Amino acid sequence: MASLIETRREQMFPKLTPAQIDRLEAYGKRLRIRAGELLTEPGDRHARILVVLSGAIEVVLPGIAGETPVTVHTAGSFGGEMSALRGAGSSVRARVREDGEVIAIEHAGLLRVVQNDAELSELFMRAFILRRMGLIQAQQGDVVLIGSSHSAATLRLRQFLGRNGFPYASLDVDRDPDVAALLERFQVGVDEVPVVICRGEAVLRNPTNEQLVECLRMNPEFDHETVRDLIVIGAGPSGLAAALYGASEGLDVLVLETTAPGGQAGTSSKIENYLGFPTGISGQALAARALVQAQKFGADVAVAGTVVRLLCHRRPYRIELASGRVVHARTIVVATGAEYRPLAIENLSQFVGAGVYYAATYLEAQICRGEEAIVVGGGNSAGQAAVFLASGCRHVHLLVRSSGLAATMSRYLIRRIEENPNITLRPFTEIAALEGNGQLERVIWRSRGGEREARDIGHVFLMTGAVPNARWLEGWVALDEKGFVRTGPDLSAADLEATRWPLARTPYLLETSRPGIFAVGDVRAGSIKRVAAAVGEGSTAVQFVHRALQE
Repeated sequence: MASLIETRREQMFPKLTPAQIDRLEAYGKRLRIRAGELLTEPGDRHARILVVLSGAIEVVLPGIAGETPVTVHTAGSFGGEMSALRGAGSSVRARVREDGEVIAIEHAGLLRVVQNDAELSELFMRAFILRRMGLIQAQQGDVVLIGSSHSAATLRLRQFLGRNGFPYASLDVDRDPDVAALLERFQVGVDEVPVVICRGEAVLRNPTNEQLVECLRMNPEFDHETVRDLIVIGAGPSGLAAALYGASEGLDVLVLETTAPGGQAGTSSKIENYLGFPTGISGQALAARALVQAQKFGADVAVAGTVVRLLCHRRPYRIELASGRVVHARTIVVATGAEYRPLAIENLSQFVGAGVYYAATYLEAQICRGEEAIVVGGGNSAGQAAVFLASGCRHVHLLVRSSGLAATMSRYLIRRIEENPNITLRPFTEIAALEGNGQLERVIWRSRGGEREARDIGHVFLMTGAVPNARWLEGWVALDEKGFVRTGPDLSAADLEATRWPLARTPYLLETSRPGIFAVGDVRAGSIKRVAAAVGEGSTAVQFVHRALQE
């Protein structure tokens, strides 16, 4: 954390001018503060933004071993980070060091500031983002994940916390000498890992994503009975675009995401052919920026909000969640994307997270650093993974069933693969078997002529094909033979008759066989599998949402 503070301190903790403070008075109220007063505790939702007029406020990061100082706010400074904008639980403790006076701005007032005042919006947003980055970089706090680098469950939790940008400390039972004392303190056995120590008190043994979100208060509180103008299901590029444009145009928007923002794109190490980013950007960074934009304009986002059923008998529509709760919407944008197709290998599931991975981010790259790895697939995501992994792995084998990459991969990636001595392209090759005792130890691949070759390789990255995340829609909207959602002109008369289309008009461009329900991105039949195309569809859908709301 120190390095980020040293290089970006002025942007992380800027001083407001008298004119800026005067403008902020309209959004809050003055309060007296007293030395020793606790202002914010970890887990507090809707923590107020405090603009310091006089006195001092110290911010610390509570941890298992005590408090770590973060900063001290004095006259002209302001508190808060991304959790304040999101309405989620705070990660820090704020305490008054010296008596003084502040301007207290509640959550609604903060949203007005970042939406209405361009200068203050830029200043606040940059500070909030950098402060969250600093907390993540610190790898400290009262949220501790104790696990093993050989555990698939540990990897799942690390992926979930990391992709959701949540600060936490991580300890490995195989490497960290202090783990034994911590396990004894919280009465946890080594065979029970992974465990998450939540707020220094609750011990969660291999928690589900939903349990983790609840304990850490990662989501804002919202009224489930409210009928939303728009509910977006899925927070990949297309869903985030729909949320951003919907919220910025005044719609009441809720986003439901099963795991983390970004979808398949969020698992990409680097996207270099997306407009406006000449040096490239990771999928996770792109998703994080889009998420912040959507929340800036007032969209509510709930992670671990898994949708299991859509009820379309009447409007407003009802969406049933895995938790049993139901939310209501006048219109819906389905942006649940697609997932990589698993290989037809009997014991594949045994090694998922323990040698077999469906993402190639910095987290997975650490696991196979200095060792050999296999990437399976011929699309851009596979090419990006191969190039990224080759910088840290001893060697990368790229397996494709076809004769080469020209028909499925961007030319710039093909050139990098051809020129990288750490990558071997193996055409007409597929994995025949996986072997290992709990952890992947050996891979057997088969070439076109049927020859089989065994390699002692323990890391396989699967990026093959696309299976739509649309099973929960079966029987409610028209799907094609592969399970993708049909929309607009692709809908036949039989499709509309089957769902009893009730309107005189035909469906809009991205509309499904149910009025006011749209599908965008990879889940939609005929979509172009590119990030830019997904963003375009998400933003375009909002224009038709407005029309549907007026009917």
